Amino acid sequence: MFKLRATPTCVLLAMLYLGACGQPAQQTPPPPEVNVIVARPTAVENITEVPGRVQAIRVAQVRARVDGIVQRRLYTEGSDVKEGQPLFQIDPRPLSASLNAAQAALTRAEATEANAAQDIERYKGLIKDHVISQQQYDTAIATLRTAQADVAQQRAQVESARLNLGYATVTAPIAGRAGRAEITEGALVSATGATLMTTIEQLDPIYVNLSQSSSEYLALRRDISAGTLKFPQLNKVTVNLLLEDGSKYVEIGHLDFLGLSIDENTGTAAMRAEFPNPERTLLPGQFVRAEINAGVRPNGIVLPQRAVKLTSQGASVLIVDDKNIVASREVKIGHARDGSWLVTDGLQAGDRVIVDGLQKAQPGNPVQVATENKNAENKSPAAGPSAN
Repeated sequence: MFKLRATPTCVLLAMLYLGACGQPAQQTPPPPEVNVIVARPTAVENITEVPGRVQAIRVAQVRARVDGIVQRRLYTEGSDVKEGQPLFQIDPRPLSASLNAAQAALTRAEATEANAAQDIERYKGLIKDHVISQQQYDTAIATLRTAQADVAQQRAQVESARLNLGYATVTAPIAGRAGRAEITEGALVSATGATLMTTIEQLDPIYVNLSQSSSEYLALRRDISAGTLKFPQLNKVTVNLLLEDGSKYVEIGHLDFLGLSIDENTGTAAMRAEFPNPERTLLPGQFVRAEINAGVRPNGIVLPQRAVKLTSQGASVLIVDDKNIVASREVKIGHARDGSWLVTDGLQAGDRVIVDGLQKAQPGNPVQVATENKNAENKSPAAGPSAN
């Protein structure tokens, strides 16, 4: 009788087969756990961040008003000066001589006027007795009027000469920080050429010129018209500054100007804010970023930044529906600070947004909600970099 001989390989295969048949079927893994928050509309400050340049609130160019040689500089360059403080001294001697000549001419004109007036007094009695003709009397009156006109003219010349003599001492037209002198002692300055001598800038308070893109400006106007944004009066709009090193300027400013046109070269709308500057921290020409408190959104939604995915196409979040199925939702975000984004469009009250477990959640797949925060009314973000 023929006998089968079992080899070691056959025995091993048989054991593996029997072992596999005895194992239960592989189970489907449970849905991943996620944490969600429920979107709840709340009043949120609408903060707009825009670039800006610092500008002196007043700038005065000190120029020569008379011709002459500069004798002395009377101020310290880069120091604060008061209005009316002497800055330069121009040689006054030629101007003083001109004043003396004008005064002498005035004295001569006044003497001529007095003589003409005496003639009139004498002629009054003679004309009654018909000693002189009416024509002679009229000529005397005309002579007096001419003399009076000469006196008025010479008085104006004296006043002009006196003013020119006063202009020999060049004074500060405004209070502020005086810059570097543009001329030196011994230089010839000209009133006709309006020689620039120095510049004074008033730095406290100080202006910050701001610019906002036309798209953001139009969106702001549209939100105000639609009632989704409550905008205060212009002089009540507060502004905070971020300096170039990232620090925050301690003083709070207010908008005082809002342009009503778009610059065709830059495509931006002009705005201006005024800030106290007691320590001269802000200097003209300095670059800053301004956070404008542009009203309040009564129904804004705030989400943690980790819940929002940012791509080149825009922003999106993952939401969980009533059946715990994940879906992707595109949203429009405004500004962020303190770890929160302001969502301006794309979410409705009651939407459950995933904040933790985003790596495991995939659109179209189920999830298990581990924690649901129904109090998603976070503190309104003050401001931050725009996502638009």
